[in-house]
Amino acid sequence: MNRFRLFFLVYAVAAYGSLLAQNSPAPTKTAVFAGGCFWCIQPALDKAPGVVKTVVGYCGGTEPNPTYELVGSEKTKYRESIEITYDPATISYDQLLDIYWKQIDPTQSDGQFTDVGPSYRAAIFYADENEKKIAEASKAKLANSGKFKKPIVTDILPAMKFWPAEDYHQKYSEKNPEHFEAFEYGSGRVSFQKKTWGEKP
Repeated sequence: MNRFRLFFLVYAVAAYGSLLAQNSPAPTKTAVFAGGCFWCIQPALDKAPGVVKTVVGYCGGTEPNPTYELVGSEKTKYRESIEITYDPATISYDQLLDIYWKQIDPTQSDGQFTDVGPSYRAAIFYADENEKKIAEASKAKLANSGKFKKPIVTDILPAMKFWPAEDYHQKYSEKNPEHFEAFEYGSGRVSFQKKTWGEKP
């Protein structure tokens, strides 16, 4: 093989590799949070740059194939949750937590706003020790921010299997905007956000 052919072959392989890299989807990661009514925490996360998709569902329990009725019976350890698929090159896990904190009342231990019961308790489900450390540091930063007079009680728990909720719960704010808005305002979530953060996040 002469030098010209060798050079052409090396160039072609490099160009093909570059083309593959450009066409390959960026690697994504997932995060799972519980924040009371899963309808209410989905819109803000959907709007965040770097979030690829969100799915609402159930996490924290052990019964297979949980349903909305089963979880709502408060006889399981499941919590209404959201699974976020995101591009870590665009948004970090810590930045997702910053958005999450502004959607909940982190000082409420029995649920979220008017949704009271175990299935509405807030939680951060970490996938590994690194996520656990980031979540604990983020919680400590919030506690020291001076925003809250009461202790921050949001649980930080090891991740368990996430089960997507029924289709009619997905993107509920888009499917039923009037009911969603009435529910969100009626629950006290919006007034709490405005009081705490100055505006609805």
